[in-house]
Amino acid sequence: MLDIKIIRDQAEEVRERLKARGGDHWKLIDDVLSCDRARRDAETAKQELQNKRKVTSKQIGMMKSKGEDSSAIEAEVRSINEEISKIDQVAEEASTKQNELLLNIPNLPHAECPVGDNEDANPEVRTWGEKPEIAEPKDHVELATRHGLISWDDAIRISGSGFAVYRGKGARLERALISFLLDTQSDNGYEEVNVPHLVLRECMEGTGQLPKFEDDMYGTEPSETDGRDTLFLAPTAEVPVTNLYRDTIVQASQLPIKLVAYTPCFRREAGSAGRDNKGIIRMHQFDKVELVQLVDPETGFQVLEELTANAESVLQKLGLHYRVIELCTGDIGQSAAKTYDIEVWAPGHGKYLEVSSCSCFGDYQARRMKTRFKDTDGKNKFPHTLNGSGTALPRLYVALLEQCQQPDGSIRIPAALVPYFGSETIS
Repeated sequence: MLDIKIIRDQAEEVRERLKARGGDHWKLIDDVLSCDRARRDAETAKQELQNKRKVTSKQIGMMKSKGEDSSAIEAEVRSINEEISKIDQVAEEASTKQNELLLNIPNLPHAECPVGDNEDANPEVRTWGEKPEIAEPKDHVELATRHGLISWDDAIRISGSGFAVYRGKGARLERALISFLLDTQSDNGYEEVNVPHLVLRECMEGTGQLPKFEDDMYGTEPSETDGRDTLFLAPTAEVPVTNLYRDTIVQASQLPIKLVAYTPCFRREAGSAGRDNKGIIRMHQFDKVELVQLVDPETGFQVLEELTANAESVLQKLGLHYRVIELCTGDIGQSAAKTYDIEVWAPGHGKYLEVSSCSCFGDYQARRMKTRFKDTDGKNKFPHTLNGSGTALPRLYVALLEQCQQPDGSIRIPAALVPYFGSETIS
């Protein structure tokens, strides 16, 4: 969440930067400041009453030591206690409301984030490799069906639409890609972790999936008090991995913390009606390898370049053509301050598909999670958090099949993947 001190001291700048995102979240700033004033006024009034109670209580002791009647003063103290109790309630209500508002306000775009209303304003940063020359490219659905790699009928029978069953060489290719991705990022200096696939509501709030995207999530275990789900199937490994440091204080010497994890991911895709859902491009369950870093706030946006290069290294080793774009203010995610999307070319579809989104969140997530580090002066500070797909498997799978298809209908396995897959071709 945003730093209340920044909102308090730079309210107009905060409004303008939020306006660049589009929408009307900037209008919540006045409500936040109103709650902040109410809370601070209540705290000041409480402190004054506590000081008054302290002085009055001393008078009671002095009067009793002299044998004087102190009943009137004692009644005054009880009255002060009642006033303090009422003020505590006002302060708590203002604080709760302020926190709810802050949880719903998106992060501030980085000052250098390109300004634009939607994805059409996203500039291309760079490309790598060349588009393969394929006379009549087939899409991944036709290729997977021909070679018996994926069965959508089996998935519908057991789970409904939006799922896939990988079979035979198709399942082996998925497993080979996961191992290849993990090994590549381990070589890039990331510690591999294996995390639970169910996460607490607090974790989803910590990384920013809640409250905004709750309709897209698979919730379980409704609370007996308010009916809200308390456990969720992880929509991405970003959630459990980043939250490994929720409510903790690490030492500056531990930074940077670099983690990589494979998890299945679960999303309802409630807001994806009308989007490209062909084959395995958009599913309710899919595999992904995720990169997460916690770093010193002085280096966050510099490290984003490194993390993005780490994600790109996978595609370079596989020899797949891709491009990198930077997201504009109107397209950047709720929690992100700066984001690069890596899009891989899918010749069978005749377009680029997002295979990785690499973001620096500043201290936005760290504040929500209460993740801190102790600097060399012994002060607690919030680190910057970063994450990026390293990569999402379905679209990588799509691009590999479509870019590596051969004139005879076979699929060439990239050399870097052969030791994992065990064969040079799928035929």
